Amino acid sequence: MMNYSSGPLHRPEPDPPAVRAQDLTVVRGSRAVLRNLGFTVPRGQITGLLGPSGCGKSTLMRSIVGTQAKVTGTLDVLGRPAGHPSLRARIGYVTQAPSVYDDLTVRQNLEYFAAILHPGRAAAGLRRESVTRAIADVDLTSHADALAGNLSGGQRSRVSLAVALLGTPELLVLDEPTVGLDPVLRRDLWQLFHDIAAERGTTLLVSSHVMDEAERCHRLLLMRAGELLADDTPDALRDRTGADTVEAAFLHLVDAAIAAGRTEETTS
Repeated sequence: MMNYSSGPLHRPEPDPPAVRAQDLTVVRGSRAVLRNLGFTVPRGQITGLLGPSGCGKSTLMRSIVGTQAKVTGTLDVLGRPAGHPSLRARIGYVTQAPSVYDDLTVRQNLEYFAAILHPGRAAAGLRRESVTRAIADVDLTSHADALAGNLSGGQRSRVSLAVALLGTPELLVLDEPTVGLDPVLRRDLWQLFHDIAAERGTTLLVSSHVMDEAERCHRLLLMRAGELLADDTPDALRDRTGADTVEAAFLHLVDAAIAAGRTEETTS
């Protein structure tokens, strides 16, 4: 006869959110660029970081990936303090300026970064596979052997995105990846973002100052003047403010902030 324990079941602890911030502050000189931010970024979803240019979005993203100085408060990323060495291979980061070498082809750019990510002869097959997959992900297979310097601005941005995808990151941080792109390419990139989240379980944090992109996100962080105006879903924001669109909801929250005396802008 088998004996069963009558004690409580021990279930595994759920994974922490991809990002958790509490009292997050960044000071530049005598000025607070970010002021006491508190929020979470859930795993496996697209969270939009939206707000006007200069509101602190880029500073927040640099804080999350661990490259921002003078950060105080609590900021945990994938269960570790932001900037922890173990996070380097788990986070992909795409800045506003494309990070590519103009005198190398698309494939050579990715091979170079793949060699840094997966060094050694034993990883040669893994490098080839990851490079081919990343080029296909951003729809640049037909331009794989073109010099990066001869590509359009949108294509160069896609090369940077491909570099970030090389290591199949758990968290992908994209700083205004669609700025300056035509509507068709913007649509295609957002479809790629949704595919990455749905098929790979990747968490995406995507910044933008274009409010119609808010409707494409699962969750939103709305910022203004270094402060967080909202941390909610698009539907909840519309319901909360009685607005028809996220843009109208954002303007409602801005008006409320101005009425409360929070009118100063910052720089990102």
